[in-house]
Amino acid sequence: MPQVPQTFLDALAVRTWCGLALEALGRAREEIDAINVYPVADGDTGTNLYLTVESAVTAVEAVFAGHEAVDGRAAVPTLAEVIRAMAHGALIGARGNSGTILAQLLRGMAQVLAADGDNAHTDGHGLRTALRHAADSAREAVAHPVEGTVLTVADAAADAADAVTGAGGGCEAVARAAHEGARVALAATPAQLAALGQAGVVDAGGRGLVTVLAALVQTFTGEVPGPGGLGPGSVDGHARVGTTVAGRQPEMPETREDGGCGDGGCEAGGPAYEVIYLLDADDAAVTRLRGRLDALGDSLVVVGGDGLWNVHVHVDDAGAAVEAGLEAGRPHRIRITHFAAGDAHVTKSTRPTRERAARAVVAVVPGEGLAGLYQEAGATTVRVRPGEPPASGELVEAVRRAHAREVVLLPNDAELRHTAAAAAEQARAEGVRVALIPTRSAVQGIAALAVHEPDRRFDEDVVAMTSAAGATRHAEVVVAERQSWTSAGICQAGDVLGLIDGDVALIGSDVTATAETVLDRMLAAGGEMVTLVLGDEAPHGVADHLRARVRQSYLAVDTVVYRGGRQGALLLIGVE
Repeated sequence: MPQVPQTFLDALAVRTWCGLALEALGRAREEIDAINVYPVADGDTGTNLYLTVESAVTAVEAVFAGHEAVDGRAAVPTLAEVIRAMAHGALIGARGNSGTILAQLLRGMAQVLAADGDNAHTDGHGLRTALRHAADSAREAVAHPVEGTVLTVADAAADAADAVTGAGGGCEAVARAAHEGARVALAATPAQLAALGQAGVVDAGGRGLVTVLAALVQTFTGEVPGPGGLGPGSVDGHARVGTTVAGRQPEMPETREDGGCGDGGCEAGGPAYEVIYLLDADDAAVTRLRGRLDALGDSLVVVGGDGLWNVHVHVDDAGAAVEAGLEAGRPHRIRITHFAAGDAHVTKSTRPTRERAARAVVAVVPGEGLAGLYQEAGATTVRVRPGEPPASGELVEAVRRAHAREVVLLPNDAELRHTAAAAAEQARAEGVRVALIPTRSAVQGIAALAVHEPDRRFDEDVVAMTSAAGATRHAEVVVAERQSWTSAGICQAGDVLGLIDGDVALIGSDVTATAETVLDRMLAAGGEMVTLVLGDEAPHGVADHLRARVRQSYLAVDTVVYRGGRQGALLLIGVE
């Protein structure tokens, strides 16, 4: 839980700030979505900002969890460690134009606050410097900055913070000044950007930044800044243009049949796709990529550094944007959104909505091999990389992408039960009937998919899938990354761990021998089918060895082998 108030900006204060910002964006999400008209009136800025900060929170909490000492004593991470984690989490989880810019704002702050890794905390001067560098770096990340957007609001926040001097210029005073400067600048955005003035709203991205800065003030004061907080219909007490004053909803810019907008709105015939991906590349390659993408489309934002970048652009040729990334380095987590295809975004367009399917399965899967297997079985997948669990919003997006009236959700990880439950609740609020099957491993998900029959009654299908998953014991073979206490004793970095049903059952030195012992223990209780999912780093021949072991020692037990790709574990084992 967030702990307030804080005096200095230290590791705990950053953790508190992240938590409060996520809570505040959760409350304001729908309001911010509703006023999103620029650069594209797709109504998702609040959701994108929430997902971006949720990813930052996950990264920060992982740092604190990683500092739990082996002997049980709590070890506090440094400010540099936490602020870097916050920035990295936001970078890899950034969504949309505003989320990508927010990620760069947080990265800009981290570059200043983590410069001296020995400092336990920073004072008002350090916070002022961080806010200034954040605003400058965010503006540099945007190919063609536009006034009246979140960039203008960030500049105003930094300017106001710079004006705080003297003995009273502590973190609280700097945070208050930055928030007030941002709030005033936000109220002026409709006069700076025609699309906002026509719609009668303030900038949605700027509104989100004001929310994040309000959380920073709350971190140091214990109170949400007033007057009136950040409730619907106001921007910290200022009536929101065109909403509560006349009791009407924001008007979207006039939309033409070609998908463009009328005067003051988005450009007629504007790009049809939003393309976002993470990119592993060096600085020189990214410089060339900026020029290539700038020629392909608009709303170009490239943020990051140190070899990892988040690329966001609006284009007509999505394939060309991805190809440009391939030429620059290794793109991954590629997301392509067709602006005309969204169901939740309302404009004056008369395009018919796509009819929903009757039922779908949404599954979280590690590794491209498993993703292909699940997709062949008809599932919509959320592919995750080791150490990067999905946020609840990503699961909600997958449910929307499945576009079905009924959805069966397979988290395939015990650690995702709360995340999946939150996603299911959100999807239900959007009118989708969702059943969450608490699968704790991808092999349990495979068993559930094997008995899935979309033509039978929903409840019957869910019961059958749940029963199949529950009847499947699961295990994995992994390599320990560090010394740690386990239920099988103390392991050292490099040891081979055999986990059965989530608990460490065996510590060994050889992958094949450990896997064989794990399999023997599982089959001692009986079984009819063994499923093996090989990771990329599994030793050659381990699958053949285990298949031969089953054939020689366990009559009437079948074995099936899949290749999971980069799935984290060397080997996943399922016994039905």
